[in-house]
Amino acid sequence: MPLTDAAARNAKPKDKPYKLADSGGLYLEILPAGGKYWRMKYRVNGKESRLAFGVYPSITLLQARKARDTAKDQLAQGLNPAHEKKRAKLAALVKQANSFAAITQEWLESRQETWSEAHARQTRVRLEKDVFPTLGARPIAEITAPELLAVIRKIESREALETSRKVLQTCGQIFRYAIATGKAERDPSPDLRGALKTRAVQHMHRISETELPYLLKKIDQYEGEPTTRLALRLLALTFVRTMELRFAEWTELDLARCEWRIPAEKMKMRAAHIVPLCKQAVTVLEELRALTGSRRWLFPNANTAQKPMSENTVLYALYRMGYHGRMTGHGFRGLASTILNEHGFNSDWIERQLAHIEQNGVRAAYNHAEYLTERRKMMQWWGDYLDVQGSRSEMQSQHSA
Repeated sequence: MPLTDAAARNAKPKDKPYKLADSGGLYLEILPAGGKYWRMKYRVNGKESRLAFGVYPSITLLQARKARDTAKDQLAQGLNPAHEKKRAKLAALVKQANSFAAITQEWLESRQETWSEAHARQTRVRLEKDVFPTLGARPIAEITAPELLAVIRKIESREALETSRKVLQTCGQIFRYAIATGKAERDPSPDLRGALKTRAVQHMHRISETELPYLLKKIDQYEGEPTTRLALRLLALTFVRTMELRFAEWTELDLARCEWRIPAEKMKMRAAHIVPLCKQAVTVLEELRALTGSRRWLFPNANTAQKPMSENTVLYALYRMGYHGRMTGHGFRGLASTILNEHGFNSDWIERQLAHIEQNGVRAAYNHAEYLTERRKMMQWWGDYLDVQGSRSEMQSQHSA
C-alpha cells in the first residue's frame, strides 16, 4: 500500500531505525534521533544500491516520488542514478564557478596591475549594483542578448544613460575575457548596438581661451576658504585630475626639485606620474604650506582633517563664481590641452603631462619620467602664460573703468 503524507508526518522514532515503504523502491527511513530520510532501493547489474533524496518534510512525498521516477527513467536507459546524481552535482558546481559574478572576479583580478584602486572599486560597485542581482548567478556562457538588454533597460529607466553605456562596455570586456579563457563562446553585447537610449553628446564643460583671463581673476578674488582658492589656482597651473588634486599629500612634493610625484595607486591608469612644478605653482604651494603643511593632505576636509577635501569642493566653488554649466575642475585639462596644442607644443609631451597612456603594445609600457625635461619647459611656459592672462584681466578691468 503506498505511503501517505499523514503516515510520514505522524511516524515516531523508535529504538532502532525503521522504514515506511512507498512503491517502486522508495521508502522513508526514520532514525532514533528523529530524522526522516527519503531513500530508494534499486539494482544495477544485479547489485543492490541505494539513492538518497533528502530529508522529510523539506522534501515532500510528491517531490520524493518525482525523484524516484527520474531515477527509474535513468535505469531504463541503462544509467546508474547515483552516477547521474554526482554528474549533475559536478555540473552545478561548474556552472557556479563559471557564473557571471565568478568570471567578473577573475577579470577584475587580471586588471589589478593596470588599474587604480579607485577605478577598480568603482567598476566593481557598478556591476554589483546593476548587473549581479539579475545575471550574477547565471552561467556566463548561457547569458543572451535579451537578458543583457533587460539589465541595461533598468539602468536607463532611472535616466542614467552614461552609466548604462559604461555598464554595457564593461560587460562586453568581461564576456571577451570569458571567451579568451574558454568559459564562453560569444559576446552578446554587440547585439545591443543601436538598442540603447541616447542623448545629445555633452562634452566636459569648459570655457574658451578668451574667457580664461576672467576666470583667473575670479579665482584670485574668491572669498571662500583660502585653501579652496589655492586648490583652484594649483589645478589651473598643473591641470591634474581633480581626484589627484584631492588626494595629494605633502610627502609627494619636492619643492626644491620643483616636482610632484604622484604614486601609481592614485592614478587612474595605475602608473606613477611626475608633475613638473613651475615657479608659480611652487609659490602657491608655499602659501598653502603655511595653512596645511603640518597635516597629511594638501587640502584637508573642512570638517574632518583626517580626510581630503570633498569631491565637490572645486566644482561648487566654480558654481559660486558663476560658472555653473560652463566650467568644471576637469575642464582645466581640456583647456590646457587645447591651448598647448594650438601654441605648437609636441602632442606627446602634452599627452604625457595629462597622464594619458596609449593602448598599443610598446607605448603602453609607460615611463613616468618620459619627456621630463621638455615637460618642465612646457609647464613653465604654461605658468607664464597664465600670468599673462591674469594681467590681461587687470588691464581690461582698468580700461573699462
